[in-house]
Amino acid sequence: MKWTEEAEKAIKKVPFFVRKKARIRVEDDVMATGRKTVTISDVKATQKRYLTNMGSEIKGFQIDTCFGSGGCINRIVESSSLFNSLENLFEKEDILNFLKRNIGDNIKFHHEFRVTLADCPNACSQPQIKDIGIIGASIPKITENECILCEQCVDTCKENAVTLNKKECTLKIDNDLCMKCGQCIKECPTGKIFEKKAGFRILLGGKMGRHPRLAEELPGIFSEDETLKIAKNCIDHYKKYSKNGARFADIYIDQPLFF
Repeated sequence: MKWTEEAEKAIKKVPFFVRKKARIRVEDDVMATGRKTVTISDVKATQKRYLTNMGSEIKGFQIDTCFGSGGCINRIVESSSLFNSLENLFEKEDILNFLKRNIGDNIKFHHEFRVTLADCPNACSQPQIKDIGIIGASIPKITENECILCEQCVDTCKENAVTLNKKECTLKIDNDLCMKCGQCIKECPTGKIFEKKAGFRILLGGKMGRHPRLAEELPGIFSEDETLKIAKNCIDHYKKYSKNGARFADIYIDQPLFF
């Protein structure tokens, strides 16, 4: 589907967290007319219909992922199971009706509880600015296997967390610099660097808008079950303290949640 320059500029003004959905909706409307080019008029027409029926689109929460089951080349963990479990949890907790009781029927997308699940630290879906950000993680460890001094681990580490002393034939990983991306593990041909633990990093309390803030990371790497328990605790905390549509990020500042 081709887009005119004006149409592209217009769609880029749509908030990023609904832009993909808006683009698909516009293209569907245009295809229904038998045309193959999207114009600025098409964008405006779809926007008008979309805003009129916004209430029917809102479900109380948003869970975003990076690339889905097709996978990213940097993927550390397979997160589809966690994604499904998170959706089931939020549906069970009935966030939509909680919002209706707090706000009334005039609910907008910015009121929804937002979660991003990324399979690697590149974090394409921006977990740092969501209520809950979840990032796949892999902790490396150095084994007794032979090191052939190939330096592939050093070359692949963007944080310079891996150092190799060729003279002493020693390998070190700086845990303070390590992003737990697992790339050095994949590149090591001998198993000198091995995966110690895989799981998820969790960030809480991020948001954009008028007063943006980056989410704060909880210490540790968490299993899928542990991640779900933390998400449940966040929902309980949100329901307890949120008034008049206050975001979890605002509550997290005023009423810290301890684990």
